[in-house]
Amino acid sequence: MEKVLHEIPPIYNKNSQILILGSFPSVASREVQFFYGHPQNRFWKVIAAITKSTVPSTIAEKTEMLQKHNLAVWDVIAGCTIEGSADSSIRDVVPNDIRSILEQAPIQKIICNGATSYRLYQRYFEPITQMSAVKLPSTSPANAAFGLERLVLEWEKEIHDGLI
Repeated sequence: MEKVLHEIPPIYNKNSQILILGSFPSVASREVQFFYGHPQNRFWKVIAAITKSTVPSTIAEKTEMLQKHNLAVWDVIAGCTIEGSADSSIRDVVPNDIRSILEQAPIQKIICNGATSYRLYQRYFEPITQMSAVKLPSTSPANAAFGLERLVLEWEKEIHDGLI
């Protein structure tokens, strides 16, 4: 177990309409200093499929795809004690302050990438924001119950063409 701080800034702009929240960056994400950095995480493939984009490989391409489709990305945790990348080991949570995003972007929907981010969003943010979040299946490689096609179908239900 180690105490770790979140050092990746949120991705959003003044046009962002959907905020996608993860729990906390994996070891791989912390190493590359960007969201969903593990090569087996399906996040970028899912978003590319939904937006009919090429799967991005660089940070610049990933950022461009998100912003082009009015998507914002961040995590609910600013710091915690964690073992490796395991959400189940998260302790001593310090939440991020998502109010800055909500004040600067016209967010219409909040999506949580997995059960941990959803549970923490409900605990720390929903009472403050008064916005309900949608819990979607995690794109993490640890979520073996959902293949890529099934993930795309579930995520596509919530990310509508009208918002992207």
